[in-house]
Amino acid sequence: MPGARRRARTIAFQALCETSSTGHDADAALDHLLAEADLSPANQDFVRELVSGVIRSQEEIDRCIRRFAPAWPLEQIALVDRSILRLAIYEMLLDSKVPVKVAINEAVELAKLFGSESSSRFVNGVLGAVSTLVNR
Repeated sequence: MPGARRRARTIAFQALCETSSTGHDADAALDHLLAEADLSPANQDFVRELVSGVIRSQEEIDRCIRRFAPAWPLEQIALVDRSILRLAIYEMLLDSKVPVKVAINEAVELAKLFGSESSSRFVNGVLGAVSTLVNR
């Protein structure tokens, strides 16, 4: 069974996918997902911080994705891969609470679990390039 932080990131990822694909309100999506999750209040707060941070910083994050995945128009990147990249880039560049390697590893694991056969390689490659921007 995955650790609590990985489960929290999974829920954040699911909320980001839902809001991107349906236009649902992020808070409503989170309320629904968190009601079914067995997470501590601290990890529920972590999920909410991740989702609100990604949404608040989405333009900046998307510019970063465009820069480091220039062969792929953002709209053509699979929803799963795009949501994983947004979450990881937020953690790497804007949140700075976890080591870069942890953010990349967690993103690759999400890609293996939810993405296509090539998702984990794509996510790892983009995030490896993004990591060159991190000054820590």
